[in-house]
Amino acid sequence: MLRSTAVIDGIDDGELARLVRRQQLLPLQRGAYLTGALPDEHARHRAVVTATVAGLRAGGVIAHASAAVLHRLPLWRVPVQRVHLIRPPGSAGSRSSRLHLHLARVAADEITVVAGVQVTDVTRTVVDLARTVPFESAVVTADAALHGGATTREQLTEGLARMGAVPGARRAARVIAFADGLSESVGESRSRVVFQQLGVPTPQLQRRVLRPDGTLIGRCDFGWDGFGTVGEFDGRVKYGRLLRPGQSTPDAVYDEKLREDEIRDHGWQMVRWTWPELGRPTVVGDRLQRAFRRGRRP
Repeated sequence: MLRSTAVIDGIDDGELARLVRRQQLLPLQRGAYLTGALPDEHARHRAVVTATVAGLRAGGVIAHASAAVLHRLPLWRVPVQRVHLIRPPGSAGSRSSRLHLHLARVAADEITVVAGVQVTDVTRTVVDLARTVPFESAVVTADAALHGGATTREQLTEGLARMGAVPGARRAARVIAFADGLSESVGESRSRVVFQQLGVPTPQLQRRVLRPDGTLIGRCDFGWDGFGTVGEFDGRVKYGRLLRPGQSTPDAVYDEKLREDEIRDHGWQMVRWTWPELGRPTVVGDRLQRAFRRGRRP
């Protein structure tokens, strides 16, 4: 709810203050209120973006992390405390505690509309983030955009080329070359970055493991055929994705154990790691190297 709209509807400042005290309204920022609870930080940021755009005297295009949030792309360790806005070079205005202003050119075909707000399209958004955030963070968002079919590697490459010699172009090119749409989650994307950092051989993604008769045992996040090893990032949400209609989480975990037992029974080494272990890359690397030694194939 915007104050300007509330006043038109006959709700004065006194009534707004009473609604805030009763916690029927939650202050979002000056002149803007939430009428209900929001589930997470990104939902709140979407509301902040809407409120900020409504209060701008000069226009602009929502971009960078804010655009990623509007497109519902994942962000990893990318702050969203301020709204990112692009205006053309030479425009008036400056950064503030609520607004991160970027001066840059945006072509008309790089702009779309999400929830009534002008925002850079997915391709431009991914390229901007690839230029400006750490490699791991950029890969997470780029992988998700490719996986969802919202852009392609060719479109990302073309989008970067159109920008010319901008700051961070080499960094962005490295992200685009590394990004892979076969990566299905934040954990899998971060795992790939860890492998690169540790010098682990590049795995095959979504490796299908078959029985001798050609039937499918299961699909693993990563596979290293030369080392007879498959790997799985074990995020808790994975078991939610595995649920079949009417199946409980314990049932899914049990079925996953049976699948893993059969994969091992057919001569594969199986390695798993979790969120906390991704924060300690050598733990993952050492575990993989032990499996590689056990499963090495001529």
